[in-house]
Amino acid sequence: MPTPAPGCPQCAQFAKLVTLLQAQIQQLQAQVAQLQAEVRELRARLNTHSGNSSLPPSANPPSAPKPPPKPPTGRKPGGQPGHPGHHRFRLPPERVNRVIPHVPERCERCQAPLPENAGPEDPEPTWHQVAELPEILAIITEHQGHARTCPCCGHVTWGAIPPEVLAHAFGPNLAATLAYLSGCCHDSKRTVEEIAETLFGVPLSLGSVSNVEQEVAAALQEPYQQAEQAVQQAPVKNADETGWALAGKLCWLWLAVTNSVAFFKICPGRGRDALRQLLGSDIQGVLSSDRWGAYKIVDLAWRQLCWAHLKRDFQKWVDWGGEAETIGRAGLEAVKKVFALWRDFREGVLDRPGLQAALGPVCIELYEALEAGLSCPVPKAARFCRNLLEVYPAVWTFARVEGVEPTNNRAERTLRPAVLWRKISFGNHSEAGCRFAERILTTVQTLRLQKRHVLAYLREALIAYRAGQPAPALVTIGV
Repeated sequence: MPTPAPGCPQCAQFAKLVTLLQAQIQQLQAQVAQLQAEVRELRARLNTHSGNSSLPPSANPPSAPKPPPKPPTGRKPGGQPGHPGHHRFRLPPERVNRVIPHVPERCERCQAPLPENAGPEDPEPTWHQVAELPEILAIITEHQGHARTCPCCGHVTWGAIPPEVLAHAFGPNLAATLAYLSGCCHDSKRTVEEIAETLFGVPLSLGSVSNVEQEVAAALQEPYQQAEQAVQQAPVKNADETGWALAGKLCWLWLAVTNSVAFFKICPGRGRDALRQLLGSDIQGVLSSDRWGAYKIVDLAWRQLCWAHLKRDFQKWVDWGGEAETIGRAGLEAVKKVFALWRDFREGVLDRPGLQAALGPVCIELYEALEAGLSCPVPKAARFCRNLLEVYPAVWTFARVEGVEPTNNRAERTLRPAVLWRKISFGNHSEAGCRFAERILTTVQTLRLQKRHVLAYLREALIAYRAGQPAPALVTIGV
C-alpha cells in the first residue's frame, strides 16, 4: 500500500478505511478458526460410536461403521474336522425315573424266537433318553385351626396354627424359584406373577413378589458381606460402574470382581467416595479399571488401565483426522503389539521375563508418540496425551504382576447382566429394592464364577434363614 501524502485528507481517509478493513479481516479469520474448530468437534460427536468411545454397541447410531465382514473360509457351516463337539451325555441311573426295554422277539436273519432275558454273550443295550416335564403344580398344604366346644362349660377352644407356619405363605422351594426368576433371569414382577400362576398354579400378587425378594435379601445379608470382605482383601481385582436408578433418580451400580467372587454395590454417586464404599477406605491389591477420575485415589503402582478402552481412545483420534491421527495411529500400533505379545504369553510362547523384554520397545515408542502429541494443535488430543502420560506406569502393570490382565474385560462381562436388567426394569423404586438387587447380583454372579448351582443355593439360604441359622458359605475357594 502506498504511503499517504502528508496533509492529504483523502489519503488519511483511505488509511483509516484500510485499518478498519484489516481489523475486520482479523476478526473474521478468528471467527472462521473458531467455527472450524466447532465443526470438527460436532463431526467428532456425530462420528462417535462403540469403536472409538465408551459407548456400548447397543447405542450405536445408524451411521456407525459396520463390523468388517470376515473373509470367507470356504468351509461348510457347523463343526469342523477335529472339533470335539458337544454331545448330549447320558444321565446316571439314579436320575432316570423310568426305563422302557425294547427287546427283539425274533431273529432278523432266521426268524427264530429270541429269549426274553439277556445272555452272557449279548452286548450292552443301546440307549436314548427322553426328558419331559411333569405337570408342575405347587403342593398346597392347608393348615386348619379347629375349634372344640367344652361340654362342661360351653367354652370354645381353638387349635393354634404354629407361628412358624403363619410366618410364610410360600415354602422355601417356591420362594427361591420366584427370587431366581426375578433376580437371576431378570423377569419383571408381573412376569413372575404370571409364571407362578401359569406354571405352578399359585396365584399371587405383585406385593407378594416384592415380599419374597425382601426375604431373600435378608437371607443373603451374610453371604453378601462375605463377598465384600473377600473382594476388598483380594490381591487382584477389576472394577467398573454403570448407571442405575432409584425412584427415577440417577445413581450408580458399582462392581468389583475377582476370579471367583463378584461384589455389587449401589451408590448415589460415581466419585471417589463411592469407590471407597465399594473397596474400603484402604484399597488393597491391584485394581484394573478404565481411566475414570474416581480411580485416581489408587496409587499408580497398584493400578492397571484397560487396553481395550485405550484402543477405542486411539481410534477416536484416527477418526478425528489431521495431526491428531498421528497419535491414534501410533497408539493402535502399540495396542496391536501388546495384544499379540499377551497372546503369546498366555499360550506359553513367552515367559514373564520374555514378555517384559518384548514390551520394552513398545513402551518406549508409545511414550515418545505421546510426548510428541503434547504439541498437537488439537487441544483435546494434546490433553489426552498429557493425561495418559500422567498415569503411564499404570498402563504396564500387567507385565510385572501375576494375575493382572491388560484389559478390564472380566468386569465388563460380569456387569453386562446387570446392564440388561437395568434396561428391562429401569432400576429400583425403593432402597429395599436396591438391597435386593445388590445381594442377588452378588450371589448369582459369584456362584456362576464358581460354577455352583444358583437355585439350590438360594433354597438352602432361605431354609437356613427361616430356621435362624447361618447361611451357607458363598466364598468357599480362593478369590
